[in-house]
Amino acid sequence: MWDTAGQERFRTITSSYYRGAHGIIVVYDVTDQESFNNVKQWLQEIDRYASENVNKLLVGNKCDLTAKKAVEYTKAKEYADSLNIPFLETSAKNSTNVEQAFMTMATEIKSRMASVQSGPTGKPSTNVNINTERKPVQQSGGCC
Repeated sequence: MWDTAGQERFRTITSSYYRGAHGIIVVYDVTDQESFNNVKQWLQEIDRYASENVNKLLVGNKCDLTAKKAVEYTKAKEYADSLNIPFLETSAKNSTNVEQAFMTMATEIKSRMASVQSGPTGKPSTNVNINTERKPVQQSGGCC
């Protein structure tokens, strides 16, 4: 798990973290409209550098600051739904939905991995393919 921070100065190093990731959680600050506006750019970065089927989760953090809220739940939810990405709001301060965010991501990854490893019947494959064909070792004679 990597926390790469969303600031522009980290953008050049974050692309290397995307490779090989099974899931990426994009977090924005619900009290900062600009933070939400940047989500589109981050998702484009993910599409550019991460594996094609990487799981994504959109999270609006600081939902405990209701008086300062700049991004409404429905707006963010509609955006996530339009991209077919799960969405939830969290509060790291009081632990609201923090565990749920990680459980959601883990469930999404597990589901995708199970479908990738399924056989033609849709059931997980228990077959192991072992190549038992031995190639003859060519021996050379002489000293050079």
